[in-house]
Parts: sequence; C-alpha cells; structure tokens
Amino acid sequence: MARQPLVARRAEGLLGAAVVATAPVAGGDTATATKLRLSNGTTALMKTMPHAPADFFEAEARGLRWLGEVEGGARVPEVLGVDSECLVMRWIEPGKQTADAAADLGRALAATHAAGAAAYGAGPGGEHRDTYIARLPLPNRPAPTWAEFYAVRRVLPYLKLARDRGAMTDEQAATVESVVGKLPALLPEEGPARLHGDLWNGNVVWGVDGVHLVDPAAYGGHREMDLAMLSLFGLPHLPKMIEAYAEVTPLTEGWEDRLALHQLFPLLVHACLFGGGYGPRAAAAAARYR
Repeated sequence: MARQPLVARRAEGLLGAAVVATAPVAGGDTATATKLRLSNGTTALMKTMPHAPADFFEAEARGLRWLGEVEGGARVPEVLGVDSECLVMRWIEPGKQTADAAADLGRALAATHAAGAAAYGAGPGGEHRDTYIARLPLPNRPAPTWAEFYAVRRVLPYLKLARDRGAMTDEQAATVESVVGKLPALLPEEGPARLHGDLWNGNVVWGVDGVHLVDPAAYGGHREMDLAMLSLFGLPHLPKMIEAYAEVTPLTEGWEDRLALHQLFPLLVHACLFGGGYGPRAAAAAARYR
C-alpha cells in the first residue's frame, strides 16, 4: 500500500490518527473507495464522491447505525467518522461465500426486520428524512398504508424519471401505471420492517467474521422489499438464506408471487441510473399483474 497525501490528510483530520498507507478499492457505482491503514493498527474503508449532496454521507451513516443497533440483527460496518465529504468505516476482511454464512444472514436479517420502524418511510428516531438510493434522492414522507407508500414514494417518482430520461417508452410506462391502482389489493399490510433498502448482492459483503451489509438506503417498509431485491440480482446460497429467515419469521402466504411486484422499484431505479434493458424489464414485471 502506498500513501495518497490528499486522501490521507482528509482521513487524518476526521479520525485523529495518522494514515500510514492507502490503496484504491475496486467496485461501487456511486462513490470512490479507498482502503486505509492507520498508525493505531486500524484498517478502514473511506468513501468519497465529488460534488456529493451535503447530507449524502451523513444519511448513509445514520442508516448504518440504525441497522447496527439491533441486537442479533444483520451486521454492518462500524462508522468511524463522517462529514459532508466522506464516510470512514471499519474494514471488512473478505471471507468465503458459504451456505452456513448465508443461513446466519437469513436469521440476522429476520431480526433486523422484526426490530421495526415507527412508520412507513420512518428511519432513525422515527424521523421521515429523505435519503438516497445510489445517487438518486429517495423520498420518505409518510403514507398511511404500504400500498400507498410504495406507489407514491417508490414506483411513481422513478417511473416518471425513467420516462423523462428516455429509459422507457410511453407504452412501457403505461403498463407500470396500470398496476399502481391495484396495489391495495395485491400487497398485504404488515407493520413496517426495518429495511436495508438497497439490498442487492453487491451490498452484501462476505467477511471472515460473517456477512455484513453495506451502503444502506434504510427506512421503514415492507420486509418483502429486501428479499425481492436479493432475489432480483442474485445472492449465493439464496434458498438457504430464505429458509433460515422463514424459520425465525415465517413469510406471508404468496410472498413469492409478489417478488416481481416489489422488484418494480429497483428495476425503475436501475432504469433511471443505467438505462439499457431495465425499463423494459420493469414493464414486463408489471405486466404479470395487469
């Protein structure tokens, strides 16, 4: 590991410890990641992003701490320091992707979900703060039911943005819109779970000491959201994880039939960010419920 002076000085000012070495870390679509070795023996990960919104990294830190406060819940990296320009977390040493680790994650995620939230869209302290998913704003203003919250805070805003950005045709957008009015009949009501909120495979880190979840967009919502995103983008040993989850908290009847419905949100987000085939995939998922 060499030492990048600008990165090191920023971390040192935040952590109060000397940085003896730095190294770039590959991966991530939104932020730049750098591995830090500190003079006190700590190894850390620092995230930065040019022109980040003023509360971007603070929102991520709040989400990590909120998820991490659940006893027996899913593990998240410890936040070591945060300001408007960067976030520094304890380093997770990579480990193996095993079935046992996946089962442990299933049980832990069930505990995190069961810890609940004050309301749909509520986060730490019961506050309804808007946050971010990747680099897009994520609205969290309250709504009385999950069906309404999902429609007006998760599906419709990103459907409009995807259409405005040319990632969906008018016909594809109309297919998604046709399902929105049916959501009250399609989505069962449950108390709001404490969600990671952006739980795709890339945000699951298999460490030597167990599985950790990173890069949350945490809020109170339906627990099937996290499971739908894991199913959409794949997770090693996913059936084992689901089995262990259901042993702790049984899933509501028909949850597998609703996976594509809850996958509309991440598909629309990806359509907004990357275009490509994500818009048509969202329309195809919605067409199943017309």
